[in-house]
Order: sequence, then structure tokens, then C-alpha cells
Amino acid sequence: MTRQVGDLGTAEDAVQEACAAALAQWPEAGVPDNPLGWLITTARHKAIDALRREGRRGEREEAAMRAMGEAGSSDEAPHDGDDLGLIFLCCHPALDPAVRVALTLRSVCGLTTGEIAAAFLMPEPTMAKRLVRAKAKIRNAGIPFRVPAADELTQRLPAVLRVVYLVFTEGHMATGGDALVRGELCDTAIALARTLADLMPDEPEVLGLLALLLLTDARRSARTDDLGRLVLLDDQDRSRWDAWLVDEGEVLVERALRMGRPGPYQIHAAIAACHSGAAVAEATDWRQIALLYAELVRHEPTPVVEANRAVAVAMSEGPAAGLVILDAVGHDPQLERWPQLHVARAELLRRLGRTSEAVAAFRAALALEPPAPERDSIVRRLQELTA
Repeated sequence: MTRQVGDLGTAEDAVQEACAAALAQWPEAGVPDNPLGWLITTARHKAIDALRREGRRGEREEAAMRAMGEAGSSDEAPHDGDDLGLIFLCCHPALDPAVRVALTLRSVCGLTTGEIAAAFLMPEPTMAKRLVRAKAKIRNAGIPFRVPAADELTQRLPAVLRVVYLVFTEGHMATGGDALVRGELCDTAIALARTLADLMPDEPEVLGLLALLLLTDARRSARTDDLGRLVLLDDQDRSRWDAWLVDEGEVLVERALRMGRPGPYQIHAAIAACHSGAAVAEATDWRQIALLYAELVRHEPTPVVEANRAVAVAMSEGPAAGLVILDAVGHDPQLERWPQLHVARAELLRRLGRTSEAVAAFRAALALEPPAPERDSIVRRLQELTA
């Protein structure tokens, strides 16, 4: 719809109205033979009506009418590149870097404003205002909907990769609902990463991202028990990991690293490969992982990366060494809103025998109201500690 109407906000409204119409009509009239085609056609008419009501009959309505005629029958499915084109639209350099990724997650990938705010560790109202301003900027600047030319791809690629990564992250560890994993988001992110890899096969960071997603998703079936509860990495049954995805991911990360242009996604993938290459948790090369995180800090000097490095250092050099790093970054305002920081501190304090402090850290994590699967895991660990 954005491609045909030329306006992201109008397209979003039209699609929502078409879905509302379907919910009202289909229960009585029955689901049409081609539901997707019905939605596209209905949304198209809703968009044209909106342009007319708003008095924008000029060039924009004429363009939409031409697109409607060119689209052909109502059986037309979205173009293969539409998702990727919309991502590149939202990641246009004219937009503030702070909102490019957030807007794409909202408009393309369907994440709620609350989920996006959680990913960026910021209040939901602040994120909502940023999204409104970004849509207005796209409309007012007349930013076109298309996959950019080859010479423009590189400029937008970091934001596009970030979007795909965060879509997968939300699928891998959902910030809302009762389920730990949102498989449809994981699958969407991997499909987008594969499309990018086909589009830019000589870009090592694209290959690194795809490798990271495959190596991480390979563990999906082992990450929950029969009751749907979170199983920590060290406790997972590694025979349930998807060997095909592991093999593909390891080949991709090796191919990317051989190109000699290291970047953060390649390093993330190399860390994931350290885990996938260990037959049992005890065989994990934590010293190598700690070194990789130290290298990652050079590319991504963020408190979150430092916090993850602290855990790796704790596993390779002992909990005291990790706690020093963790406490050094723990006062960052954003990290104070991140339950995993408090969980990591609790585990290190527990290993040091500082039980009362560990209990307090677990309770601090619970006070931040993490998603249900994480909350259940924290409660179980807290109960074990206080038994």
C-alpha cells in the first residue's frame, strides 16, 4: 500500500481499516478465496477515499489511481521486495538516526510501541512521540518507497541490519505475552537476512548477521521445557539444537571473517559459534568469548556489551573479576531499566557467597516487571537461593 499510495501513514490507516472491515464482514459472508487479495483491494479503496476526504486530489491521488490501475487484479500479492523496500524507506538518511530503526520495527515488523521502547530501554511515551515525528518527516520530505540503488545501499545498511537484528531479538526473547519465543518474528528476521545476503553477497556484516541469527535460532527448541519455562543456555539439551542451522551458520561466519573486514555482527556470530562448537556447557571456551567481547566493545562501546563482557570474564576469570566490570557499568540510567543486568549481578553475587545481596538483586529484577517467562525463571532461582 505504501508503494501504491506513496504515503506511509495513509497506507497504515488504510490497511487497518481493511482489517477491521474483514473482521466485521468475513464471519457472516465467509472468508474470500483470496483473503490477501481482498485486503489489498479494500485497503487500496480506503486509501483513495482518505486522499479525497483530505482534499489531496492533486498529484498524490492521481499517482495512487495510476498505481491502482497498474496493480492489476485483486489477486496481486505483495512484491517480493516490498518488506525490504519498506525497511530501506524507514532507514532513509534524511531521518534522525535515533528513530530509523524504531520506525521500521513499528511500521514494517509490527512490533508495538511498548515493545520497541523496551528494546531501546526508554519510556513508551518518549518512543511514541519519536515515531509520530518520523512519519511526518517521511510525508513532508516525499521520501520514495523503493530499494535504493547499489551506491546508496551501504549508507543505509547499518540501520537496516539493526532492524533485522532487533526483530529477531524480539522473537527470540519476547518482551510481552506469556510465550518466551515469537517464532514468526524469528522466521521473518531470518528471511530478511537471507534476502539481504542475496542482495549483497560480498558484504561481510550481512553474512555475519545471517550467521548470528541461524546459530541463535538453532537453539529454539531447547530453550523451553515441556511446561514452556525458560531453560538457561548451560542447562539446555544440546542434542535438540538444529544441526543444519548450526552448520550453515558456522560456514557463514567463517566466510565473513575471511573477507578481512570485521564488524560487530561477525563478532556476535563468532561468539555464538563458540557456544555451538561446545558439545557440553563445560567445554565452552569462555576465555575466547571474553576476548571476542573485548573486541566487540571497540565496535559497539555500549553498556550492554560491557555487561555481557562482564559475564564472560566472570566465567573465565571468576565472579569477582566479572562483578568489577558489571558494577562499573551498572549505574548507567538505561541499564538500570534492564532486568538482565540485575539478574547477572545476582548470579555473580550468589557465586561469591553474598546471598543477601544476590536476593536483593533478583528482587530488583522482578521490580522491573520482566516478561512472564523471564519472571518465572527469576522467581525459581530466587526460591532456590532462599530455600
